[in-house]
Amino acid sequence: MFENLTDKLERSFRILKGEGKITEINVAETLKEIRRALIDADVNYKVAKTFTDEVKQKALGADVLRSVKPGQMMTKIVRDELAALMGGTATDIRLEGSPAVILIAGLQGSGKTTFSGKLAAFIKSKRGRGVLLVAGDVYRPAAIEQLQILGQQIGVEVYTEEGNKNPVQIAENAVKYARTKGLNTVIIDTAGRLAVDEQMMQEITAIKAAVKPSETLFVVDAMTGQDAVNTAKEINDRLDFDGVVLTKLDGDTRGGAAISIRAVVNKPLKFISSGEKMDALQVFHPERMADRILGMGDIVSLVEKAQEQYDEEEARKLKKKLVKNQFNFNDFLTQIAQIKKMGNLKDLASMIPGVGKALKNVDISDDVFKQTEAIIYSMTPAERENPQIINGSRKERIAKGSGVTLAEVNRLLKQFEDTRKMMKAVAGGGIPKLKRR
Repeated sequence: MFENLTDKLERSFRILKGEGKITEINVAETLKEIRRALIDADVNYKVAKTFTDEVKQKALGADVLRSVKPGQMMTKIVRDELAALMGGTATDIRLEGSPAVILIAGLQGSGKTTFSGKLAAFIKSKRGRGVLLVAGDVYRPAAIEQLQILGQQIGVEVYTEEGNKNPVQIAENAVKYARTKGLNTVIIDTAGRLAVDEQMMQEITAIKAAVKPSETLFVVDAMTGQDAVNTAKEINDRLDFDGVVLTKLDGDTRGGAAISIRAVVNKPLKFISSGEKMDALQVFHPERMADRILGMGDIVSLVEKAQEQYDEEEARKLKKKLVKNQFNFNDFLTQIAQIKKMGNLKDLASMIPGVGKALKNVDISDDVFKQTEAIIYSMTPAERENPQIINGSRKERIAKGSGVTLAEVNRLLKQFEDTRKMMKAVAGGGIPKLKRR
């Protein structure tokens, strides 16, 4: 996401490299490149022009400190204006009412049903609320089945009414059911169409009037670019929704919809989603996204992801084992599992300043741990618990069992031993001296 835009913006800032100060001439040239980069990323033309006009006004009126280079100053101005363009700060989801009702709308194929499942998992785990998912798409049996599967995955009940083709009635009955069951959040997945039509608008408007949701979210496919923005505007003119959700922000999306949607629709972008995993949902933070677009990383989001997998009691136990040099392959497997739960490895790496650019053309597979796990699972319980007992014959058996070479088993054992020494030293407050081999 945003890789091409990031590269082009960096090139535009180079125009100011070596310049002693910001002038109208060098700013004009830089902004021309910035506007071109934004339009290439499928940002709305009017939005791109207004944006560069704002940047120009701020840049020419800026007092550049002697310690700050013109290129650095321009980067900061662009970063701040990008964040403001996308909404400035994150907008929280409203959970008001008993129960709080969230209505999900969107075109067919936008990822609406998957998002409903992700949102249910998010509210259940992050807000600690009881959630009921409602299958309101009465036209596609596959959508109802998909929602039921997602509900099973995340441990959330799914309300359906077999044979009932009245989505308004289903929504009303679901809210009553949630109230009797003590579930304080209801998420209603509605039917989509291939295009905005009168039937769709009448149906979703009727559901909204009947259940009076505290939040109505419109889901759009980011890969459709400006079409997503135009569709959101058309729907908002009729439905007056509360916020936008951008799905499929992985793959070949150029990111223009994320940048322009707030300015065109005048409604906040509340969530961004990528992938099929139920935890692949993020609250949209404009300032963090601006940092990522400009190649500055997103350390805050990375730390938050790590904290989600962090268990204080387990960490204390692990520290004791490290100090006593008792860290073993079972612990190693646990750490790998926690890293994998944090999400796509390349996305995680891109949150570290400078690393995303370095890895731009490097393919980091989510299967990177598969070989390591295969080797460890080929060990006996005793070998995992006590790695020091692994001798030559055991290594050969482990290599055959995991389908790798003896050299690869030796490499993992060396890496594990070096890691164990390093972690023991860090836990004990020292720095280890590793032997050269």
